[in-house]
Amino acid sequence: MKLKQFILLPTLLFVLFVQTAAPAGAAGELSWYFKKNYEHKQPTLDAAQSFINGYSCYYVDKKHGDDSDDKVIYLTFDAGYENGNIERILDTLREKGVPAAFFVLRHLVEANTDLVKRMVNEGHLVCNHTMSHKNMAAVTDRAAFEKELYGLEALFREKTGFEMQKFYRPPEGRLSEDNLKILEEMGYKTILWSFAYADWDNNAQMSAEIARKKLLDGTHNGEILLLHPTSKTNADILGQLIDDWKEQGYRFGTLDEL
Repeated sequence: MKLKQFILLPTLLFVLFVQTAAPAGAAGELSWYFKKNYEHKQPTLDAAQSFINGYSCYYVDKKHGDDSDDKVIYLTFDAGYENGNIERILDTLREKGVPAAFFVLRHLVEANTDLVKRMVNEGHLVCNHTMSHKNMAAVTDRAAFEKELYGLEALFREKTGFEMQKFYRPPEGRLSEDNLKILEEMGYKTILWSFAYADWDNNAQMSAEIARKKLLDGTHNGEILLLHPTSKTNADILGQLIDDWKEQGYRFGTLDEL
């Protein structure tokens, strides 16, 4: 597999831009990637990824193509812990009247229950990122696989009194066709992404100017944008970004539309 950019983190692994990849069979493991472009076009799937089309698996809203008059962006956040910036992100979303989806882990639900309740109460979707953020494509036992998702559902229900939304984002961006089959039978839609950038390392944050330019340059219709709400840069620039996107004619959709 030839990589243009490979980013390895202590708890996260993202393969963002790949030229070629080994095919993923029924039990094969795939690291999700997208073809980055700065022409404001939806990225296309490589042949190795095409199996996702047979399932409730989304990386972009194809109904809103490049030439659609209805311009929509889906804001999604992978949230594992609070460092003060998730609250700032929520403040901005409330101020701007914009919905988002938060894919949460066990730690956030347990340690910051009030914050998670706030997400629901302010109209955001709270979704499943598993209990422990392990590589789920490597979990071959179905009971163990289900435990990671159903366990988080039960914890979320116990702590908040709400039901978790049936949207799943694979930890580390790793998935397999077997995963997608199980998830479909569990009633889940799998949500990948069509744009992301290096925002997760709090000790190596991009400047606001560079990050904002990257995000605006990569904007496309039907975009499912992955951000990390622990990023100080994201918290700093989100309000201006939302204003920029609105000026460009974009609205902000919810995953229920997919």
